[in-house]
Amino acid sequence: MRSPATGAPLPTPPPLLLLLLLLPLPLLGEQVGPCRSLGSRGRGSGACAPVGWLCPSSASNLWLYTSRCTDAGTELTGHLVPHHDGLRVWCPESGAHIPLPPAPEGCPWSCRLLGIGGHLSPQGKLTLPQEHPCLKAPRLRCQSCKLAQAPGLRAGEGSPEVSMGGRRKRNVNTAPQFQPPSYQATVPENQPAGTPVASLRAIDPDEGEAGRLEYTMDALFDSRSNQFFSLDPITGAVTTAEELDRETKSTHVFRVTAQDHGMPRRSALATLTILVTDTNDHDPVFEQQEYKESLRENLEVGYEVLTVRATDGDAPPNANILYRLLEGPEGSPSEVFEIDPRSGVIRTRGPVDREEVESYQLTVEASDQGRDPGPRSTTAAVFLSVEDDNDNAPQFSEKRYVVQVREDVTPGAPVLRVTASDRDKGSNALVHYSIMSGNARGQFYLDAQTGALDVVSPLDYETTKEYTLRVRAQDGGRPPLSNVSGLVTVQVLDINDNAPIFVSTPFQATVLESVPLGYLVLHVQAIDADAGDNARLEYRLAGVGPDFPFTINNGTGWISVAAELDREEVDFYSFGVEARDHGTPALTASASVSVTVLDVNDNNPTFTQPEYTVRLNEDAAVGTSVVTVSAVDRDAHSVITYQITSGNTRNRFSITSQSGGGLVSLALPLDYKLERQYVLAVTASDGTRQDTAQIVVNVTDANTHRPVFQSSHYTVNVNEDRPAGTTVVLISATDEDTGENARITYFMEDSIPQFRIDADTGAVTTQAELDYEDQVSYTLAITARDNGIPQKSDTTYLEILVNDVNDNAPQFLRDSYQGSVYEDVPPFTSVLQISATDRDSGLNGRVFYTFQGGDDGDGDFIVESTSGIVRTLRRLDRENVAQYVLRAYAVDKGMPPARTPMEVTVTVLDVNDNPPVFEQDEFDVFVEENSPIGLAVARVTATDPDEGTNAQIMYQIVEGNIPEVFQLDIFSGELTALVDLDYEDQPEYVLVIQATSAPLVSRATVHVRLLDRNDNPPVLGNFEILFNNYVTNRSSSFPGGAIGRVPAHDPDISDSLTYSFERGNELSLVLLNASTGELKLSRALDNNRPLEAIMSVLVSDGVHSVTAQCALRVTIITDEMLTHSITLRLEDMSPERFLSPLLGLFIQAVAATLATPPDPVVVFNIQRDTDGHRAPGGHILNVSLSVGQPPGPGGGPPFLPSEDLQERLYLNGSLLTAISAQRVLPFDDNICLPEPCENYMRCVSVLRFDSSAPFIASSSVLFRPIHPVGGLRCRCLPPGFTGDYCETEVDLCYSRPCGPHGKGPLIGRLPSLALLLVFVMPGFPLRRVWGAARIA
Repeated sequence: MRSPATGAPLPTPPPLLLLLLLLPLPLLGEQVGPCRSLGSRGRGSGACAPVGWLCPSSASNLWLYTSRCTDAGTELTGHLVPHHDGLRVWCPESGAHIPLPPAPEGCPWSCRLLGIGGHLSPQGKLTLPQEHPCLKAPRLRCQSCKLAQAPGLRAGEGSPEVSMGGRRKRNVNTAPQFQPPSYQATVPENQPAGTPVASLRAIDPDEGEAGRLEYTMDALFDSRSNQFFSLDPITGAVTTAEELDRETKSTHVFRVTAQDHGMPRRSALATLTILVTDTNDHDPVFEQQEYKESLRENLEVGYEVLTVRATDGDAPPNANILYRLLEGPEGSPSEVFEIDPRSGVIRTRGPVDREEVESYQLTVEASDQGRDPGPRSTTAAVFLSVEDDNDNAPQFSEKRYVVQVREDVTPGAPVLRVTASDRDKGSNALVHYSIMSGNARGQFYLDAQTGALDVVSPLDYETTKEYTLRVRAQDGGRPPLSNVSGLVTVQVLDINDNAPIFVSTPFQATVLESVPLGYLVLHVQAIDADAGDNARLEYRLAGVGPDFPFTINNGTGWISVAAELDREEVDFYSFGVEARDHGTPALTASASVSVTVLDVNDNNPTFTQPEYTVRLNEDAAVGTSVVTVSAVDRDAHSVITYQITSGNTRNRFSITSQSGGGLVSLALPLDYKLERQYVLAVTASDGTRQDTAQIVVNVTDANTHRPVFQSSHYTVNVNEDRPAGTTVVLISATDEDTGENARITYFMEDSIPQFRIDADTGAVTTQAELDYEDQVSYTLAITARDNGIPQKSDTTYLEILVNDVNDNAPQFLRDSYQGSVYEDVPPFTSVLQISATDRDSGLNGRVFYTFQGGDDGDGDFIVESTSGIVRTLRRLDRENVAQYVLRAYAVDKGMPPARTPMEVTVTVLDVNDNPPVFEQDEFDVFVEENSPIGLAVARVTATDPDEGTNAQIMYQIVEGNIPEVFQLDIFSGELTALVDLDYEDQPEYVLVIQATSAPLVSRATVHVRLLDRNDNPPVLGNFEILFNNYVTNRSSSFPGGAIGRVPAHDPDISDSLTYSFERGNELSLVLLNASTGELKLSRALDNNRPLEAIMSVLVSDGVHSVTAQCALRVTIITDEMLTHSITLRLEDMSPERFLSPLLGLFIQAVAATLATPPDPVVVFNIQRDTDGHRAPGGHILNVSLSVGQPPGPGGGPPFLPSEDLQERLYLNGSLLTAISAQRVLPFDDNICLPEPCENYMRCVSVLRFDSSAPFIASSSVLFRPIHPVGGLRCRCLPPGFTGDYCETEVDLCYSRPCGPHGKGPLIGRLPSLALLLVFVMPGFPLRRVWGAARIA
């Protein structure tokens, strides 16, 4: 047998279950379609009357349904009947058919499969999500609409729908609902358009247009999601609209709306989250296509060279990348390098020698581990260059270098080049050369770079004939390596290298210009260190012409006079003498000779001009220089003297001999009237020779004296603030003449408007105000002129210095200063710079800046006194002060100082440093329920102290709005209701609203509290009072107090309910408190008669009223019933859930299991198991019951014996569990475990009444339990024995039950024994089977 959904084998059901399904048992009700009813309680009828249905879905599966009535209609709960205890696994498939019981007429079932979000069509077709698990305990939950009932129903059949004042508008058009409210689906990327993604389904119980839904969806966070998916507006099927790319967007979130076509149109919201799953559609991508790295040779093995890294746009495991090295064109690099497959670290695994291999090219492959459709890979090139290590010393090309050099080699001439090579590279191979030894005198220079050996100082064969140099070659490594084995031998070749040398130089001599020809003047002499012809010398004059007055003997070196000498023509001769040897080549030496010609007095003195003419005023003073006469003498060292030899009448003149000539001066006063002309004869003599000249002196009459200022330059000071007309200075000159010749007139050479001079007094006064800042000084040229004929004058210069006065206040360069600064800048941040100038000078014009006496923004700003830079002194806060109007001063350092104020406006720029602030952390919003949809229920706003874009606030609901009930305007904060608010569905919504001024946020909690209105009638369902009345003579157990309350409630919390009986309680069997609904039982029920009464209870809230059926059932409990009772243990069960709604189903299940009608089954006690903690779930309910039986032909007990009842229920435990939908645990036989009975007597648990217990209340049942106390009783059951203690043996064959050929009791009992052994079930006492076997 296999499951239709999975094909997996399912266990074979118990035989009795198959028998129940195949045989028409009289205990099952009528069959409608594939389902058979389990009958009703027999005390009601109508749509809610059936309490159970068995609906087989295949040969091995059936569904068990139970129904109950609710305000919204009939609710149906279905369970898949397990094949045996403990196994409930079902793997459904979409499209499978599940049988359903018949629905109330006109109200089809709306069913959903719990646990995985599946739905059933009214015909039973199953629709499931794309991915769903198997279920261990499948359950269906179905709902039908509520049928309106005609007036005049019988008591107990429900009440008609109340329309007066009721909330009928809610039944006009019911809003659809998504089940579940949120969907999550997955879809692989790269699938073609039209790929199914999810099926959205909302349930709307309305009919017609009001129940026809239209689906729409819109992206919640990213509008791009809308283009990738399409939604069928009719079916709700979501498919892809184009191929998806997970790497572009992996999650799409939509708001799904299902809207009906009723009036008004109602809608439901759900969220759909689509996760795009990854396929391996991306190759790994290296961070670089080419990696370049360098490494040093001789690295240790395991050195990390570099790390390559590739990324994969896919998701794990398609993005788990492994690396490996591929074999390149030059072979595998595995001997030198390796790569970590996980990290991509390339390491050395062998020695690296640059001299062997200078570079490597590796190919790295990155491969992901994708499986769908398969792994992908990519490669990158890695270029590794090996850096050199200095591990090789230089090597010379030769062991010894030999070279011959002439001793006359010029300095700097190359001798040879030594070379050495180094196998290293770069600076490590750069060889430097140096001479280690053999160059003590430094004759040689070895170029450190090229190895070129040069001669740097002359060689001398006579001194050193051979040099041996030791040369070192050193590379440029760190540390360097050297080779000092290089030898260089330099052999010197001899040449004529010694030139003649004069014994002294220069040669000097003197000779009189009058000596005769041939006169020997000077002997020059040279020597030569060489020998032979190299030392034989000859002399000649160098650098002379053919008419040169001197000659030299080429053998002896004597110089003699060859022509007449004249000192006046040439007084000094300088020439050269050359000495030449006779070597090859010949060497020469030169010397300089100077000959001075001495003078002889052979020339007369001569005047420069023969006659001199001068004018001389008659008033010339004695000693006045008249004229200077001059004569020249070509002889050397001649001394000329001058004399007046004639014409010096009355000795008026005198002459004085001077170096420059003869000075003629006035010796006595002149008189124009006596002599008007003098002619003087003057003689110039050198002591031996002489010359004569004539001087004509003309005497003239004139204004004798000119005005004279006391100083040629005057300097005065005047303050710039002196008024016009101020006398600056008094200038005066003197004239030694008299009369008009001495009267002086003053005037300025240039007209300067600021000043004037008095022509008579020489007083200089101001004509206008002076301004130091315009001109700091004036220079006046003042002339004093006499009135003689001719007029004489004198000029002086007057410099007037204007003294600065602090008459100018500092002036700012701008009319105003504005600056701005962000509020979060640190202290001492520069804001702006103010600048002022002062036209004054010195300290008067030196400006500094201060806030003193002004406004520095309460200490928030400072100004640098010299630069004028305004800086912040501490942190600013725009929210406290948005703009500063500072008052700064520019102050000079004059006495007294002048100051100028300036307003400086500093605007503090906003920084988003303040989160939005709600007025309070929590808001209470009160809204009346049933308010119109779209009503703005509140406006929640926050303020942001910032400004501009920093103060822009966006609002959103971040918590408490699932499903979407409210909508918050993102900018205004207006909160709007999207659905009909119902206090009874949810009295309060707690929303967390976030105000965002990115990136700062604040949150506030909004409590939307609904104000209740009386818009709901009271809720009251039919209920039962099950009174188990224990009748005994020992004590009274009748309950005298309240047994419970009418199970009514009103969804409107403000309503007060009143209770009353409409009918059925005319005998006042039940006492009802009209205000509290408390119930009491009348003492008239305290008897031993069973009773059943049907009553109608009315409950009203003042506006609405509702009636329901109350069934009172009194069951008499006797000691015999307790004796023949058993207690079943139900797993994971509570008293309340058992009473409503499982009590009736449980009784039906027990009756079906025992093949008896339900009426004899009496449940008289339910009680929590005190040892319930031993069960896995920890909640065990003990249910005590007894089952009556009709009297047999020979009499017998009225109740099934407890041991028979126990065995029969256990043998059919699977059926009992399946029908009751309750897990029945094994019996608790702890009291009989010690086997207290002797002689194989049967130990039987018995119950006796201990005490009365209060009523237990559930939603539809008030149950009075009888709490028993367990005991035991020993019964003699083995055949063949009797007596109180089974001590008397009975002959079983006495009546010949086996006939004439019988074999005996054992053989006849074997089938029974086998049957007992076959039907032993888990939990059945093996002791009983063993006892039966022994008896057999």
